[in-house]
Amino acid sequence: MAKMSGAQQLVRTLEDLGVEYLFGYPGGAVIDIYDALQHSEKIKHVLSRHEQGACHMADGYARATGKVGCALVTSGPGATNAVTAIATAYADSIPMVVLTGQVATSLIGTDAFQEVDTVGITRPIVKHSFLCKTPQDIPKFVRQAFYIASTGKPGPVVVDIPKDCVGFASYNSVFHPLTDDDLKMVTYNPTTQGHKGQIRRAVKQITRASRPIVLVGGGAIVGNACDNLAKFVERFDLPVACSLMGLGAYPKSSPRFLGMVGMHGTYQANNAMAQSDLIFAIGVRFDDRVTNNVKKFCPNAKVIHIDIDPSAISKIIEADLPIVGDANTILGQILKMADEMGSEGEKAQLQPWWDYITGLKQFNCLAYKKSEDICHPAQVIEAICKATKGRDVIVATDVGQHQMFTALYYDFEKPRTFLTSGGLGTMGYGFPAAIGAKIAKRDTEVILITGDGSFQMNIQELSTCLEYGVPVKVFILDNHTLGMVRQWQNMFYQGRITQTNLNYNPDFVKVAQAYGHKGFVVGKPSELESTIEKALAMKDDLVVVDVICETAANVLPMQKTAGSMDEMVLPNTEDSACK
Repeated sequence: MAKMSGAQQLVRTLEDLGVEYLFGYPGGAVIDIYDALQHSEKIKHVLSRHEQGACHMADGYARATGKVGCALVTSGPGATNAVTAIATAYADSIPMVVLTGQVATSLIGTDAFQEVDTVGITRPIVKHSFLCKTPQDIPKFVRQAFYIASTGKPGPVVVDIPKDCVGFASYNSVFHPLTDDDLKMVTYNPTTQGHKGQIRRAVKQITRASRPIVLVGGGAIVGNACDNLAKFVERFDLPVACSLMGLGAYPKSSPRFLGMVGMHGTYQANNAMAQSDLIFAIGVRFDDRVTNNVKKFCPNAKVIHIDIDPSAISKIIEADLPIVGDANTILGQILKMADEMGSEGEKAQLQPWWDYITGLKQFNCLAYKKSEDICHPAQVIEAICKATKGRDVIVATDVGQHQMFTALYYDFEKPRTFLTSGGLGTMGYGFPAAIGAKIAKRDTEVILITGDGSFQMNIQELSTCLEYGVPVKVFILDNHTLGMVRQWQNMFYQGRITQTNLNYNPDFVKVAQAYGHKGFVVGKPSELESTIEKALAMKDDLVVVDVICETAANVLPMQKTAGSMDEMVLPNTEDSACK
C-alpha cells in the first residue's frame, strides 16, 4: 500500500469521488491540503474572495448539476464565514460537503489561534459532521460525507480536519482504497420505496377527488422526479401549483400550471388551493410562506404528502395520507399501481373543476402600471424573459423584491434553471451561486437577477469571475432601497420608512469596470430591450446592467397577514381585473 500524507489522502479521495471543482480560500490550517492539491490533474480549484462565496459557489454548482458541491475553508473565521452558506444549503436540501481546517488535535479546546468548535457551531445546520482524529480517518469520513450529502434528503455535511492530520508528520500513513463497507452506517438507512398499501390508497383518493391539486416543492427537483411528475399530472389530468423552490419542476407554459402559491402566489393558484378537496404534495415543507395561517389552511382538503424525510410530514400541516420515500420512485409506483387497478385507477371526471380554474385564470393578477420615465421591476423581468426565450438559461437571484418578481414574471420551463435561497432567504447568495453554476455549465447562459442591496454583499466575487473567465450576466434592479423591507414598512408600519434607503450606492458600472468587466446603465424603459440584447450578445464578458427601477413598486399579489390562502391584496390598476 502506498504511503501518503493525510493531505495527499484527502486529494486522492476527492479524485476517486469524481470531484471536478473545489471552491475554497486558503489559511494556515489548510496550507498542507493546498500544497497537495496543486499536484492534482483532476481537480480544478476555484479561489473565491470570501469563504461564504466559496460555499455559495459549491451550492450553485450542486443545484445546477445535481452533483455534490465541495468547498474548502480554513479554521476559525474561515469556518464561521462559511456558516451562512452551509445554513442556506441545509434549508434548501442541497448536497454539499464542506471541508474545514482545524487546529492540531493537541490544541483543540485550548483556545488556540483560529480555533472554533466547528462541529458544534454547525451541528444544527448540517445533515452530519465529522471530526477527523487521525490521517486514516480522512478517506473514510470524506467518502461517508459525500454519501450522506447525496442520499435520502440531501444536505450539507462538514468534515473538520486538524492540521496535524494533514501535515508532514502524517506522511507515513498508509492509504487504503475504500470499499462499499466503508459506507455501512447502522443509523443511516433512508427509505426510498413508498409503502404499497399507501400507494394504493393514494390512487383511490386521487380518482375519487372532485377538486384535486398537485403542490410541488423543491423536493421534486432535488429528487429528479420531474419526468414522472409530468406523466403523473397528465395521467390524472391534474392542475399543478408550486412553491418558490418548486419553480421549474413543471413547465410554466402548460395549461395545467397555475403558478406559485403562498405569500406572493398567483390569484389562481392560491384560490384553487383554498377550494381544493385533495392536495397531493410532493417534496414541499408547508412552510409559513406557503400556508399563511395554518388554522385557515385549505379547510376542505385532505392531504397526501410525499417526502423522503419522515420528519417533514405532518410537521406543519397534518397529512391524511403520508408516504415516505423518494419522490421519483413513488410517482412511478403510483403510475404502475393505477394501471394494475384497472377501472379503479381511472382518472376522476374533473370538468367542473377545470371550468372553475379557467374562470380563475381570467383574472390578470400580474398586471402593473408602466411608465415612460422609469422601469417597473416586473417590466425588467419580462424583458429578460423575452430576450432569453428558447435559450438554455439558468437564472439565479438573491433575496428580496427582485426574487419575487423573478418568480412571478420569468417563465421557468425546466428543473435546475432557477437558483435561489428559499428556506433561509440569504442576501448575497445569488452572485456566487451563479458563478458556481456557470463554472459547472460553461455552455449555458447564466443570468443573475439581483438588487442593489443584495449585490453588494458579495460583490468582491467580481474578481473571481475575472480570474477564471466566468461571463455571468448581472442585472441589478436598482431601486435605491431595501425593497421588501420598505414594502412591509409601508404596508404594516404606517409608512414609517427607516434604515432601508440606499442613497449612497456606488456607480455599479464603474465598479464592474474597476474589476475588469463591462457595464451599462438603463435609465428608461425605452433603453431596456436593446441593452439586454447587447449584454447577452457579449458571450465572453461578464456584464453588469444597472437598471434604475421605481422605488415605490410593490410585489403583488400578496396574501393578507394571518389570513387564508385566498385572502389577498391584489393589484389595483386600470388594466387589471383584480380589484
